[in-house]
Amino acid sequence: MSTLAPAGLAQSFLDMLAAERGAAANTLAAYRRDLDDYLAYLSARGADPAAIEAPAVRGYLVDLEARGLKAASAARRLSCVRGFHRFLYAEGLSETDPTAPVAGPKKGRGLPKVLSEAEVDRLLAVAKEAAVRAPTPGEAARAARMLCLIELLYATGLRVSELVALPRAAGLTRERFLVVRGKGGRERLVPLTEVARTAMAAHLAASAAPGPWLFPAESESGHLTRQAFARDLKLLAAAAGIRADRVSPHVLRHAFASHLLQNGADLRVVQELLGHADISTTQIYTHVLDERLKDMVRDLHPLADA
Repeated sequence: MSTLAPAGLAQSFLDMLAAERGAAANTLAAYRRDLDDYLAYLSARGADPAAIEAPAVRGYLVDLEARGLKAASAARRLSCVRGFHRFLYAEGLSETDPTAPVAGPKKGRGLPKVLSEAEVDRLLAVAKEAAVRAPTPGEAARAARMLCLIELLYATGLRVSELVALPRAAGLTRERFLVVRGKGGRERLVPLTEVARTAMAAHLAASAAPGPWLFPAESESGHLTRQAFARDLKLLAAAAGIRADRVSPHVLRHAFASHLLQNGADLRVVQELLGHADISTTQIYTHVLDERLKDMVRDLHPLADA
């Protein structure tokens, strides 16, 4: 049994994730929030996380449901709790793993939100028009930045955290690819289209802000935040006649992957471009392949019109 306080157990778990699994800062922050919620639930009931049994974990899931948490969010919380208790058991800090017999909440895996190619074209057209018609240098710089962000995101499928943290050198490169460090510190090559390179050059020409970042901003990190980009993207979507709740940086990443598959790209290639460690993560896009196969049979099979 452990002599550490619950907060100490949680910190040990997070330290392991960072040191042994290379968990990114955003991942660690999400795990910390989930653990804080779980440990607060146990504390309110006087329960020691190193000594609880399965009913306590099931009680937590019931509590999450009572609070109105969706099945997908509850499943994510349970995944964190499972990892925490498995760690305690493996390290000899707990005698059992109370999550082993606990079934997760049933959830259907929804398809990703995706914009059509026509909608992405409309979004880009509005961004280009804003860059051309901006009445002041400051507004022109902001419009050029937004156009660059969208062109880059749709051309590369970068995660939004990777996009906003690109170094200034990325916009000055003469190479036809970027070297991106993704989740877990894994590096990958991301091809650059000529359109994306042109957008970066226009953005740098319009921006007078110094610093090491391609998208500098007055933030704690020194670069544009994901939240600020998402907010501005929704405003642009509204101007393009697209419902704001259908558009986010992650939706553009989904569009990048889905449109590649629709046009014949191999799933393994898309996996590499997205930086997915496991092909199963990329397989959420197989609905696109299913539709493509149906179209091929309809259009090419000799008996399709019989």
